[in-house]
Amino acid sequence: MRLEISGFAPQRLSHVKDVFAGSIAAGEELGARFTLVEAGEVVLDLWAGWADRQRTVAWHEHTLAPVFSTTKALAALMIVRLVDKGKLTYSQTVASVWPEFAAAGKASVTIEQVISHQAGLPGFPELMDPALWLDWDAICGRLAAMTPMWPPGSASGYHPVTVGYITGEIFRRVDGRPLATAFREDIGDPFDLDIWIGLPSGVEARLADLQRPGGLPAFGEVNAATRAAFLTPWSSAAGKAGDDYRRMGVPSTNGYATAAALARLMGGLANDGWLEGGELLSPAMIAEASRERIRGQDLVLPFDMSWGAGFMRNPPNFPWGPGEHTFGHAGWGGACAFADPEHRLGGAYVMNKQGVALMGDLRPRRLIEAAYAGL
Repeated sequence: MRLEISGFAPQRLSHVKDVFAGSIAAGEELGARFTLVEAGEVVLDLWAGWADRQRTVAWHEHTLAPVFSTTKALAALMIVRLVDKGKLTYSQTVASVWPEFAAAGKASVTIEQVISHQAGLPGFPELMDPALWLDWDAICGRLAAMTPMWPPGSASGYHPVTVGYITGEIFRRVDGRPLATAFREDIGDPFDLDIWIGLPSGVEARLADLQRPGGLPAFGEVNAATRAAFLTPWSSAAGKAGDDYRRMGVPSTNGYATAAALARLMGGLANDGWLEGGELLSPAMIAEASRERIRGQDLVLPFDMSWGAGFMRNPPNFPWGPGEHTFGHAGWGGACAFADPEHRLGGAYVMNKQGVALMGDLRPRRLIEAAYAGL
């Protein structure tokens, strides 16, 4: 059966459709969607393929995809909105809102150090039951008591799962609501965004099946921090907690979205904070959240990284086009979402055939490069 490309692409972006069709034809995708928003307007939206591994259900306009670590961009947005409202500052200590976090030498660790992966808590090196990830309070208690794996503030080391519990607990203690709930009430529902942190009942039927990758990512030289973050049997709840974990509002891993909704959200951040007539965030706070907090060799990921306040920054690896001020987040398997304030461009790519790239998957990278060539 020949797979049709659905959606639309204007003439100036017709090459993006050609690239997308090429990925589908080459078997690089099972199902996928790519959306671009320019100056607040959706200018390209393409989807194709299958939502299930049996290839019986076509990917459609309302198919949801797991976006894994792209969820961290949502957490970063919710934290900076607290800063924008004067309820929090990036420079204050985590212990100022979460006193127990001061244990084991962490009294001076700041909000911005935590959210930019400098806290030294990338995972748990000691044996634990993976099902413990289902217990929010227990995980937060372990993190509060934990001794950092490196001096906080001295380097970044990606926290793939734990940063969601830390930022979520900070948000809860300041705002009073779980971060996932606040996202729906303050952003998801008001702007009609098909984005969820934790999968609610009633939308499961729209969720795409995942085709897992055939191998592990290239982590480079594995150290203790890498092992704790990714490579122990208890480094995540994957395969151990199933649907129970998927329903949890963990704002580091448990995002589900359409590419169109993510692109609209990131397009708002690229458009001076305005999304379809409503303000997401002030321009000054967008600049503040995306400015560099640390740059250098990450202790967990095999890359030189530049981190904003929870956002991956485009330099020095440039996975999302040429913009020096572009920011966003990649997700395990290939998903990504980005905002480019210079071009007022937001974009997102989601899929259900996972690749092994930790960042800069070639499939969205080719689409983004084709898009910039046509802008």
